[in-house]
Amino acid sequence: MAPLQAAYTKLSSTRPYGHTAPSASGSLAFVRTEQLRADLEVGQEYYLRKITEGKTPAEARRALKRRLSNVVYRIMKGDQRTHLAQAA
Repeated sequence: MAPLQAAYTKLSSTRPYGHTAPSASGSLAFVRTEQLRADLEVGQEYYLRKITEGKTPAEARRALKRRLSNVVYRIMKGDQRTHLAQAA
């Protein structure tokens, strides 16, 4: 794959594959896709429940991604509380 020209800069620079670095959103999208493709019941059940609620497939995928981000946030907050408790 050829590098893309970075048109938003004054300097002539290139970006290797159209993006700079993986983002948290992209990572969550990857996890969401794997939850749907693999035989992981939790992600598939949630997705199918959203479909039966009348959501479009794209809306159901967004809802699953939002749910995954909430899970990651709760884990991070728990880690932060544990770290603060140990420091005190």
